[in-house]
Amino acid sequence: MGAIAEVGASNWEQEVARSTVPAGVYFWHNQCPWCSRFTQIFDVAAQEYAGKMKFARLNMLENPSNQEIASNYGAMSTRTLVFFCNGRPIGQAVGFMSEEDLKKTLDSVLGRYRSCLTQSSDLRSYIV
Repeated sequence: MGAIAEVGASNWEQEVARSTVPAGVYFWHNQCPWCSRFTQIFDVAAQEYAGKMKFARLNMLENPSNQEIASNYGAMSTRTLVFFCNGRPIGQAVGFMSEEDLKKTLDSVLGRYRSCLTQSSDLRSYIV
């Protein structure tokens, strides 16, 4: 682990929705002037948090299907991070973050992961 998955409509289900660890998806596009700067910070965090969290990147302007995914998860502007647990969104961060702020955000998401498992459980299995 440690690599950042490039995701889109063709592999969203496999890479994000079925991830067995928390997933952080970075919504960006080529025309975003600040995205290249944040990408470097995101890449460093992906290496540092390898094995604890899955990291993915989605180019929201690449095609209409990617735009739809971004819209479905509230990523209406670039440099948006959406965090997922068992395919369900559990948090979001919008705008530029320093490396330190990103690490604080990641630590917070990972700290809440245990409760996410309970909240994401299929309730049908508990019905008697």
